[in-house]
Amino acid sequence: MPENKGFLPLMINLHGRKVVIFGGGSVGERKAELFSEYANTLVISKTFSQKLIELQMQKSVTLIEMDAGSFSDNEIMEFIDGAFLVIPATSNKLINDRITSIAKSRNILTNQVDTIGEVTIPSVIQRGDLVIGISTTGSSPAFSRYVRQRIEKVITPEYEQMIALQNDIRTYLKEHVGDQKQRRSILWEVLEDDIIWKEISDSYEKAYKRAYDIVQEKINKKD
Repeated sequence: MPENKGFLPLMINLHGRKVVIFGGGSVGERKAELFSEYANTLVISKTFSQKLIELQMQKSVTLIEMDAGSFSDNEIMEFIDGAFLVIPATSNKLINDRITSIAKSRNILTNQVDTIGEVTIPSVIQRGDLVIGISTTGSSPAFSRYVRQRIEKVITPEYEQMIALQNDIRTYLKEHVGDQKQRRSILWEVLEDDIIWKEISDSYEKAYKRAYDIVQEKINKKD
C-alpha cells in the first residue's frame, strides 16, 4: 500500500478563487507562477524574487511586502479571509505550522511546503484541454518532475488536435446516434485510425473528413 494513503487526484476550477502564498523565495515563486494561471493569487513576503516582481507587473499576482513572522493571529486571519487555498512557503517551519493551524481553524485547505499535509500540488502538463498531473504525494518531487519530462517527450501537438476532433465527433454522435455503446465504439475507431493521426498534423479538415466518413459508414452499416 502507498505510504501516503487517502490522496485522490481532483480537477478543481480555481477561476475567481483566492490563493494566498506566504513566502517569496524560490518555492513561493514556483507556486505563484503555477497558480497565477488559474486563480487570484496573493503572495506575502518581506522580499520577492525578480520573477515575482515581473508577475506583479503583468498583473498576474498581487504582492504584499510584509514579514509573516511578525503577524498576529488576527492579521493572518484577515489575509486568508475568503481564501480557497493557503500555501505556507516561508523558510521557517514554525511560521508555516502556525499559518497552517490558523487556516485549518477557518476550514481553509493548506499546502504547507515543508511537510505532507492535506493538499499536494502535482507536477502539471497542459496541452490545450489535455491536463496531466503527476504526483508522488510528496515522497519525491524530483521523481515527479522526471516523469513529467518523460511524458512531455511523448505528447505531440497532434494530441491537442485529436482532443478537438474527438469533441467535435462526440457532439455529432450525440445528435445522430442514440446508442451510447455504439458512440463509444465509433470514437475509439476514430482514435485508433492511423490515417487520421497522419492527416491531423497537416490538416484538421482532412482528419475531420476521414473521421466523418468513418462515422457515416458505421451508422449506415447498423441501419
